[in-house]
Amino acid sequence: HHREEEQKEERQQSLQMTSTTRKKKFKSSEEEETFSLSDLSIAAALALTSEIPQDYKLRREAAILELEQRGQKRIRFGNDMEKLEEEVIRNCRVLRMRADRKALRRKAVEKARAEKEYIELRSGRPPMIWIPLRVHTVWERMEVKLVCTVLASPPPQVTWYKNGVRIDPRSAPAGKYTIKNKFGVLTLHISRCSMEDSAEYSVEVKNQYGEAYSFATVLVRKYYGKDSGFDSEIYKRSLMASEADFAFPMKPLFSREKEPFTLSCYFSSALREHQRNITWFRDGELLQNSECRELKYQDQEASLTVSCAYKEDEGFYTIRVPTLDGYKEQTTYVFVRDAVAETAGAPGAPLNVKCHDVNKDCLILSWVTPSDNGGSPILGYYIERCVAGSEDWVPCNDKPVKTCRYPVSGLAEGQTYQFRVKAVNKEGISHPSKTSDPVTMYDGHKDKRVTVIPYDESRMTEIFKDDLEGHIKIPLPPTNVHASEVREDYVALAWDEPDPRGKEPLSYYVEKSIAGSNSWQMVNLGMPVNSPRFALFDLVKGKSYQFRVRSANKYGISEPSLPSEPVTAGAKLAPLPPPSQVLAFRDTNTSVALQWDKLKDGLEPLGYYIYCRETGAEEWRTVNNKPVTCNKFTVPGLQPGKEYVFCVKSVSEAGLSESSPETDPIVVRPAIACPSAPREFVLLNCGKTEMTIGWKPPKRKGATKILGYFLDQHDASEPDWHEVNTQPIPQRVYTVSSLEEGHLYEFRASAVNAAGVGEVSEPSDLFKCEEWTMPEPGPPYDVKCTEVRDSSLKLHWEAPLYTGAGPVTGYYVDMCEEGSEEWKQINKQATASTHMKISDLETGKCYIFRVRALNKAGIGPPSLPSDPVVAKTKPDTNEIELGVDEEGFIYMAFEAPEKNEDSEFIWSKDYEGPPAADRVQTEEKGNKSKLMLKDPSEKDLGTYSVEVTDVDDDISASRTLTKEDLDKLLKLSHEIRNPLIKLISGWNIDILEKGEVRLWLEVEKLSPNAELHLIFNDKELTSTPTHKINFVKEKGLVELIIQNFCADDKGTYTAQLQDGKAKNQFTLALVDECFAKVAEEADAKRREWKRKQG
Repeated sequence: HHREEEQKEERQQSLQMTSTTRKKKFKSSEEEETFSLSDLSIAAALALTSEIPQDYKLRREAAILELEQRGQKRIRFGNDMEKLEEEVIRNCRVLRMRADRKALRRKAVEKARAEKEYIELRSGRPPMIWIPLRVHTVWERMEVKLVCTVLASPPPQVTWYKNGVRIDPRSAPAGKYTIKNKFGVLTLHISRCSMEDSAEYSVEVKNQYGEAYSFATVLVRKYYGKDSGFDSEIYKRSLMASEADFAFPMKPLFSREKEPFTLSCYFSSALREHQRNITWFRDGELLQNSECRELKYQDQEASLTVSCAYKEDEGFYTIRVPTLDGYKEQTTYVFVRDAVAETAGAPGAPLNVKCHDVNKDCLILSWVTPSDNGGSPILGYYIERCVAGSEDWVPCNDKPVKTCRYPVSGLAEGQTYQFRVKAVNKEGISHPSKTSDPVTMYDGHKDKRVTVIPYDESRMTEIFKDDLEGHIKIPLPPTNVHASEVREDYVALAWDEPDPRGKEPLSYYVEKSIAGSNSWQMVNLGMPVNSPRFALFDLVKGKSYQFRVRSANKYGISEPSLPSEPVTAGAKLAPLPPPSQVLAFRDTNTSVALQWDKLKDGLEPLGYYIYCRETGAEEWRTVNNKPVTCNKFTVPGLQPGKEYVFCVKSVSEAGLSESSPETDPIVVRPAIACPSAPREFVLLNCGKTEMTIGWKPPKRKGATKILGYFLDQHDASEPDWHEVNTQPIPQRVYTVSSLEEGHLYEFRASAVNAAGVGEVSEPSDLFKCEEWTMPEPGPPYDVKCTEVRDSSLKLHWEAPLYTGAGPVTGYYVDMCEEGSEEWKQINKQATASTHMKISDLETGKCYIFRVRALNKAGIGPPSLPSDPVVAKTKPDTNEIELGVDEEGFIYMAFEAPEKNEDSEFIWSKDYEGPPAADRVQTEEKGNKSKLMLKDPSEKDLGTYSVEVTDVDDDISASRTLTKEDLDKLLKLSHEIRNPLIKLISGWNIDILEKGEVRLWLEVEKLSPNAELHLIFNDKELTSTPTHKINFVKEKGLVELIIQNFCADDKGTYTAQLQDGKAKNQFTLALVDECFAKVAEEADAKRREWKRKQG
């Protein structure tokens, strides 16, 4: 009855919910005071466990019967209501969970905020100067950086002061002060210090808990001559105390197999004591002194010498020098070429011979295939061994091994061996590889059978498992028989020793069977093996085999092991695929950078070989003889300006892959980059409100043409810089207008090329804007050196823009050696031209030049000094070639060792400008330019010079065309334009046996297109039976055979020959006594022959 009452109440509640809808705002469980599910469960349990009266049971049964009689309609309606109610309850539960989550999140955020405030309150501390400022003394125009370290929480406010006055970078000149605060490191950077920057500087650090201060003095000193500044002994001693640096980068080294090489690195000064622990690495592996390798440091030079190079010595070499703050290092690549083969076309030697899986009587040998196969595929490899310390090499295989891996058996336990490998192709056998490291044969499983038990601290005892297995007599069979390697030439088996194995030494017998049959054949009946390894050769390719092994000792032979899984013999190991996406990029004027994608699908090659060839050539040249494991490489040693293509091959145990697709042809030129900063500004002219400024070009032009310059100006009385031009200035001279008279200005510039805008230069000196009224001329500018040779050079400059009281009448040139300030005037008499040849220089010395202009009022100020130049002819320097081409034109040609795409050849005559266009014609092809004389005459005599533009180093040459040279060239030109066929043997007369007369001559060998015209008494002859003409062109033979020589044949014979442009004619006068003598002799021979014929 109690349950029926509950059901009625639930139905009534469902009816009420269907008829009445009301919104409810859900609260969290803590906000709403309701009974929980556990409370309701306890109440229900108490209700069910209470006593139920007897009449209650009767009433409940009657109610149940009544309900059954009412039919199914009410039940169906009740079920629908029940489902609806369940859905409402489920939604309520979801909403309640959401409300609970939001409440928890609010609590968590509030708790985290309170915790953070508590932590900040506890960690708060006043500022403390951990590392204070230090005193600085610098020279004028240098920069200084004041640094200190502070600890504070929360982060403090930082203020810098100069002599007690706050420093505001915005009110100071632009770039004067730079203030930084990073991770508690406070920095004040002062640029271009002047005497006014000498002061006491301080930093104030504040937060709500306190404040801290640090003070330091900066002293800026001025240069007063040789007793101070860069010439002082104090400065020289400071240089001696500074750390040495690399003098210049190490260059790639090219060596050859079996020859020594030395890799040297030079330093700017002697290494300090803490820097002398120099270390060398090859491919990341530390190198040490050995019998074949010597590491040395002497006289600012660190060197690594290898007495006998092998291809294993190839790789990336790195030298590392310690410094006070870490180390400095340089890296270069050493190439080791193959030794010259004993037989032409033989392959190169294999490399990296290594031993693996060493056992009592066998091991696995591996090596790397050579990069050079000699022009034909490698057929295999021969392996040789010797006892370490001897030279008695014994072959290990009769047939060439196809792959770069081979099991060597039949070795003696305890003996030490070395191995070497030779490659073979159809042309011959290579040199042997470098011998492997010595390896001693031993039982590799012995350590597993020994247990070490320590006792009494440092003591220990060894327990041998063999001693505990003395009860084992006849051994158990081996386990886990399997094929460890399956190759085209062999199958290598491996198994585990029986466990327990017994005390006696074991040997093994191997049996084989065709898979599926039960016919077992013992393989090594006469030669048991002592190691759990065995290699089978000469198996039938394509057949499937199974193997099993028996153990044997002095007591007997075990039962056979379980058969191995079927193994198919002769499976050929396929080479790896080649890498893809091989790309070539410009790097320097002698190198190209390569990049390719590594192999996919988890394939791991031993490395990669790189090959290159010039475009149009057929033969590929190996770049590296030791595989590189990275997918980037810089190929050095290429010819500047030449066009190359590259390909890459993968290296694996199976040999070399096919070649990758060729790269696009690439010309060896430096990579295009932004130019470096312009430098050394000079004031060339000045008016009341304008200045003419000049500057030197960037040292690095970025391998392309400089398109122009952007110039900025700065008034010393203003904080900001202002741009002068919005479009690039093509020249290095510019007039800046709209200036304030009497103000001081400084300038800076940046160069722009196809790669973009380069670095901004350092600001110039301060120039005062006031009109020049001095009578002397201004400074010449753009002083540069060309045609630098061992003992001479050509100096050029531009005339001053300000001429003073009169025109410039001449120039004086001064010279000094680098490092000295003693200028020496070269010319006693002023030169009127803007160029001069400087001779009698000392080879190898470095010189600097300057020029002063002269007018009637006197000598003006000197120009900016030229860049330092070393009097030495570069190894790749070319001179102008003078000659005559195939068409007979006289030419002057010059080939540049390097040239950019935008570079031009600028020809000049007598250094006064380009030759007249009506006198010469120029042609360019690649890195070569040719200047041809249209109508050579004495008007063309003079000095011709050529210069290559838009390159970092000077490339120039000159040649003087003299009257003697011109006469020789005109004669040669005439001979080329009017060639003669060379006569070897003039006309000859032979009387044949029958009385025939043979007239013949011989000239040089003629081409198949040569022509002959034989003229007799102004009439051309043709070949007839009585006058037969033979013309053998390949021998240069002309002959005429006359059958019946008579008076009609008296006269003049002329042979006219023409072969292309070459021609000549040769005449024979057969008259008077000569004719009579020939006719008489021919008649006598004819009668004699007839008499003999009867």
